[in-house]
Parts: sequence; structure tokens; C-alpha cells
Amino acid sequence: MQPIFDFFFGQYYNYPTLYIILEVIAVIFGFLSVWYSKQENILVYPTGIISTLIFVYLLWQWGLLGDMMINAYYFSMSIYGWYIWTRKVDAVHFTPVTVMTKKEHLKAVFLFIGTMVFVHAVYNYFDKWNNWTAYVDTITTAVFFVGMWLMALKKIENWIYWIIGDLISVPLYFYKGLTLTSFQYLLFTVIAVYGYLAWKKSLNKQLQTA
Repeated sequence: MQPIFDFFFGQYYNYPTLYIILEVIAVIFGFLSVWYSKQENILVYPTGIISTLIFVYLLWQWGLLGDMMINAYYFSMSIYGWYIWTRKVDAVHFTPVTVMTKKEHLKAVFLFIGTMVFVHAVYNYFDKWNNWTAYVDTITTAVFFVGMWLMALKKIENWIYWIIGDLISVPLYFYKGLTLTSFQYLLFTVIAVYGYLAWKKSLNKQLQTA
């Protein structure tokens, strides 16, 4: 059992206890945030804000700039999404689940490309092109930027971006030595699939009653 434990968690032997505790707290609140998102519950945002703030600090300490920017962006988009989700579209109804328009698809493409260019520039500025993970990090950052924007707008396609980004992040974080975070993204992948199905059901119900 010890070799297996060391394989998954051996890197934590050299981590400060504070970092381990903070990562556990961030993972728990990150899990809660995704779960509440699946339920279309407004608590997705306060729980997400706590998780992202902790991860911004940890990722800065670990020198993972792209991941740090993802979480900093999540924080700002959580505030925006909190507003959108609580905004009433009429006297009775709050913002519903909808599908992307052609214009929004175009915006998503520009956001994806723009994010990749920005993250590439940041890595160049800090001279962080020292591992292949930096290139993968550039892609996942762009994927998650689009996914978070779409979630704030309550677009069902946000789950597709989350699933893609999560699947890439599972082995990526494990390789980086962040086993707990890797497991978190594995759970995120499962919840994202169920989230898509739940939002699809909600969308179909809206169409039937329209």
C-alpha cells in the first residue's frame, strides 16, 4: 500500500502543511461550486469565489501562471455570473438556460483565440516556457475562459467546454504533482456530464411550456 500511496501523494511530503490544508479547502469548495452549478443553484458563485481565491494564492506560490489566471478570471466572472443569475428577465422569471446564438459562437472563438494569445504573452514575459505543460496550460486556460463566460450567461454549451477542459486537466495536474486537484477535476468531469443532462432537461421543459 505504501508504494501506491507514495505514487499518488508522495509529493506532499515536501509541501508546507498550510498549502495542503488550503488545497483541501479549495478542492471541497470547488466541488461544491460545480455541484451547485449542476443544480442551477446560486450558491455556485459564493462557493466558487472561495475556491478560486485560495487557488490564486496557491498557484502563484507554485508558479503556475496560466492556472492562476484561470482562477483570477473565475473570480471576476463569478461576480458577473452572480449578477446575471439573479437578474429577472421579467417580473417573475430569472435568467433561463438557453443555447448559444451564432453571434455568441463567434464571440467564443474570439475569446478562445484572444486568451491563448494573452497567456502565451504572459509565459513569454515571465520566461516560463520550461515544460510541455506550459503549452497544454495555454489551451486549457482558453477552454475554461470560454466555459466560465458561457456559464455566467447560462448557456448549456458551457458544460461541453468544462468536460473538455476537465479531461485534459486530470492528467495535467497529476503530472504537476497536485494529486488532490487532479482528483477534483476527475469528479468535475463526472458532474459536468450530469450537469449537461440536467440543464438539457431544464431547457426542454422551458421549450415545452413556452
